[in-house]
Amino acid sequence: MLKAGDKAPEIKLQTDTGDAFKLSSLKGQKVVLYFYPRADTPGCTIEANEFRDAIKSFAKKKAVILGISPDTPAAQAEFKAKYSLPFTLLCDVDKAAANAYDVYKEKNMYGKKVMGIVRSTFLIGEDGKIEKIFSKVKPEGHAEEVLSVL
Repeated sequence: MLKAGDKAPEIKLQTDTGDAFKLSSLKGQKVVLYFYPRADTPGCTIEANEFRDAIKSFAKKKAVILGISPDTPAAQAEFKAKYSLPFTLLCDVDKAAANAYDVYKEKNMYGKKVMGIVRSTFLIGEDGKIEKIFSKVKPEGHAEEVLSVL
């Protein structure tokens, strides 16, 4: 299980534009890596819009925002365009990143046990190490919560 101080696991995924992405390419920058269950669903939309609306505040703190879910590049691109999201969305279709960050877990949905992404955010420092982990995140107010830690 990851904890603050650990090196952030490398991520190699496609972006919402279909381009290849490596987390290590952002070394030297602060990264807000937030995992969400599915694009264009109510909670995920609230969370994404809050990050969008606070983008200037994150930029002032020199932090890059990355959203990540098991959606395809097409679904991520549609979500990004629909809500004018000014940050990169990553496509973790095979859930490799979710497993590396230990956020793909058994959840209880309407009384049924299902596997899914537990909404979580990782604040990664310029040195590539995890500074803070936000687990079982509530979408409302989360962007402000992350900003207050930055």
